[in-house]
Amino acid sequence: MSKKSKIIIYVLLTLVAIYFLFPFIYMFFSAFKTEAEAVAYPPNFFPENWNWGNFIDAWKAQPFGKFFLNSLTVTVLSAVGSMASAAVVAYGFARYNFKCKNILFMILLSTMMIPRDVTMIPQYMEFKWFGWINTLKPLIVPSWFGSAYYIFLMRQFLAGIPRDYEEAARIDGANDFQIFYKIFVPIMKPSLILVGVLNMIAAWNDYLGPLIFLQDRDKYTLALGLAAFKGVHSEKIIPMLCITIIMIIPPIIVFLFAQKYIVEGTSGSIK
Repeated sequence: MSKKSKIIIYVLLTLVAIYFLFPFIYMFFSAFKTEAEAVAYPPNFFPENWNWGNFIDAWKAQPFGKFFLNSLTVTVLSAVGSMASAAVVAYGFARYNFKCKNILFMILLSTMMIPRDVTMIPQYMEFKWFGWINTLKPLIVPSWFGSAYYIFLMRQFLAGIPRDYEEAARIDGANDFQIFYKIFVPIMKPSLILVGVLNMIAAWNDYLGPLIFLQDRDKYTLALGLAAFKGVHSEKIIPMLCITIIMIIPPIIVFLFAQKYIVEGTSGSIK
């Protein structure tokens, strides 16, 4: 590829990136404006004064500290559960031969065609029978039973690993658990991080689950708290922008630190 072609491609990619990032950049600068500046026409891109107090006022308007801890608890525990369950199930499908393995795997994959909304009523009835309504358990426990999509990702990753590794380990006297824990878990690190990041983003942004299973405000997550905050401050733009920015910062930080492993997790197994 010639130098001129590379420059053209880079310029086009930069323009496309600016196009998609512009709403977020404008939202960021608008969060420092006053309400009058935010609704002024024609709008100003930069605020006249950088009002950092907007974030403090918005944070104190609702118990967002409690909402943040609830979201953090749900996100971390569900991510750990998804990684653990997906790793174990995917390892079984990828490295063991047993009767009806392919049929069971197809049945597992078929569950991805069932919309989440369809399962909400049975799940609510089940969790109500357990006494888990208005707790964080309905948002955490299902992750520990595996997700068909995450299992599929990890199974495809494991399927590309040569069997020489486990055969050599068995010759050295390793049992099944040692082979899985000491050999395959380190190899699975990129795909584990990929599954963890995907689950963290889904759990962090989940609104429907908390809306159905949580009732008391002190149990709210950030997503549900932001929706309730919008109902109270529907006429004020700046507090909404401030809380939205605070909410999107953690997923961005996680993605920036994990992007190397995300690429490796989606590109295949051992190189």
